[in-house]
Amino acid sequence: MPALDTALIVLGGIALFAAFVNGAIGYGFSSLTVPLALVFYTNRILNPAVVLIEVFLNLYVLFINRDGVPAVWRRVAPILVGLLPGIAIGAYVLALLQPGWIKFGTYTVILPLILIQAAGWRRPIRSTWLVGVPFGTGLGVLYSVTTISGPPLAILFNNQGLVKNEFRAGLALVRVVESSVTAMVYYQLGLFISESANLLLVFIPSVLVGIPLGAYFVRHVDSETFRRICMSFDAWVVGFGLSRVLIELELMASPWAYGVMAVTILIDVYLLVVFFRRRKAGAGDANGGAD
Repeated sequence: MPALDTALIVLGGIALFAAFVNGAIGYGFSSLTVPLALVFYTNRILNPAVVLIEVFLNLYVLFINRDGVPAVWRRVAPILVGLLPGIAIGAYVLALLQPGWIKFGTYTVILPLILIQAAGWRRPIRSTWLVGVPFGTGLGVLYSVTTISGPPLAILFNNQGLVKNEFRAGLALVRVVESSVTAMVYYQLGLFISESANLLLVFIPSVLVGIPLGAYFVRHVDSETFRRICMSFDAWVVGFGLSRVLIELELMASPWAYGVMAVTILIDVYLLVVFFRRRKAGAGDANGGAD
């Protein structure tokens, strides 16, 4: 494990990049920060700092997408109902379980969600309450244990057919509630410690610089391509983290454990090739129609 100063410097760079992505696409701070930062820190130290940052980050995203709230709040309401018990359960799990197993659970759950999202999986979801309440409970558990909820929310909202402004508004609304309630539960359980405060001091300048840079950058690039490349980066990082924690928990020996990362990269490269072929075909059809 690197010296504390080195770890903080690396964490600052990770948080800056994650904030840049969040500014560009509306989410991604925790799903990019946490998998990499878990190499250096445990969830119990990392999560409280990430949650506090996300309270303000999500409020900002909600404010700039407030026009989409009237169109989505009815779809989001069942998720919010389910969130509350899920957050309570997840916070207790975080306080009780051994940190290595929490890391293992984080990577194991997040990796398939990222790959499903990268594959562009689409299945229309009609029954909002029947799906929303149990989904919200699972999401609450996932968020309070890992501080990550972007990939499953993106999958749900894409399959509900939300347009861009509604997608961002719904995402921000759920994440404002989950981050605020999780912060309160963490406080009640005494999970805010001095080590978390040190990480918070690193996150604040990274977010203040990265968010506006990302918002400016995405105006000049294709946002869908940028989002897909970020997913690839996230998948590779999670694959690496899962390989590392398999060795740490002595579930697999090195170098065989890195086969998990290798398989993840192969799957993602295949999905990336499919994505760019579809984009190229779509661009060709558009050009053909214009002739």
